[in-house]
Amino acid sequence: MIVIEQVGPLATIQDLGRPGWFDSGVGPAGAADRGSLRLANRLVGNPEGHAAIEVLLGGFAMHAEEHVMLAVTGAAAAATVDGRPVGHASVLELEPGQGLRLDYASVGLRSYIAVRGGIDVPRTLGSRSRDTMSGLGPEPLTVGDRLPIGPSPHTIPVVDFAPVAELPADVVTVHAMLGPRDDWFTDAAALFDGLWSVSPDTDRIGARLDRRTGPPLTRKDTRELPTEGMALGSIQVPPSGQPVVFLADHPITGGYPVIAVVIDADVDAVAQARPGQPVRFVRTA
Repeated sequence: MIVIEQVGPLATIQDLGRPGWFDSGVGPAGAADRGSLRLANRLVGNPEGHAAIEVLLGGFAMHAEEHVMLAVTGAAAAATVDGRPVGHASVLELEPGQGLRLDYASVGLRSYIAVRGGIDVPRTLGSRSRDTMSGLGPEPLTVGDRLPIGPSPHTIPVVDFAPVAELPADVVTVHAMLGPRDDWFTDAAALFDGLWSVSPDTDRIGARLDRRTGPPLTRKDTRELPTEGMALGSIQVPPSGQPVVFLADHPITGGYPVIAVVIDADVDAVAQARPGQPVRFVRTA
């Protein structure tokens, strides 16, 4: 077992989600930054999809009731074990009674704590992920929660440290493809002009953007759009003109036009962009 001592703004259990339930009105959810979850699991020898802890911003603390092996990836929040600084994206071990603490990250938004064996809470529709939009999955973590650890896998960790690129502290560059509703806008290419800023009104459902520099997005077609399917990374534009990039807990349908879709490889970068951070869209075919 591990015991939660502090959670900061939000801490949830996440794996790679529950795909395959769209026909029942349920989205996949899962880790907002899938690459960081996969890396944390690989570091401790888990299958990539094992459940881990997703920590928003930091301010998180826990202690172990048994010997555990873990790794912290994603936003580089300074980590300590019993007050001793430890490395980011490295293999750590806690003895019974020892504690891990994450300070608030200065760059990036979400950190991931994987424990060898995975967080072994009950599955809902095949996944241990918390979907903050539908309320499916385990409740967000609170102080005093005791989390069971699954059996250790047969694979053995092969590295002590993974060199990872630093998250950008300034402009986040995001590649996107126009469509399917770019023809509903006077100049859809304006999305790629100038800079946007991540709004404080951002969560696991989507990253809302404010115009920082450049022309606004204006619609030339003001008809009502029939509800249609929404993919991960869709850039939906409501009447306010503030684009929303849909993230892990996004709705599976929507009625506002999607001007473009972020390529899958860049969705994780959007999930790590902090409120106030500038974003530049680059058009790709």
